[in-house]
Amino acid sequence: MATVTIEEAQARLPALIAGLQPGEELLITQRDGTVAKLTVQANGLRGGRSFGTAAGTLTIHADDDEHLADFGEYMPN
Repeated sequence: MATVTIEEAQARLPALIAGLQPGEELLITQRDGTVAKLTVQANGLRGGRSFGTAAGTLTIHADDDEHLADFGEYMPN
């Protein structure tokens, strides 16, 4: 596990992040003590998906049956 001082981390943070492999850790120290731990997510920067995050964004109006006529042959009676 690599260790850098807080001053070095401030000066080269983008390069330190780019140099980390997924799951690898970098300890940031200040005055002989660890103040932070920097890690890169194994699946990159994107987080996992959650069900229901788009709930309420689609509205179906009951009086919009006119457009459904084009799909009549695909719909059950």
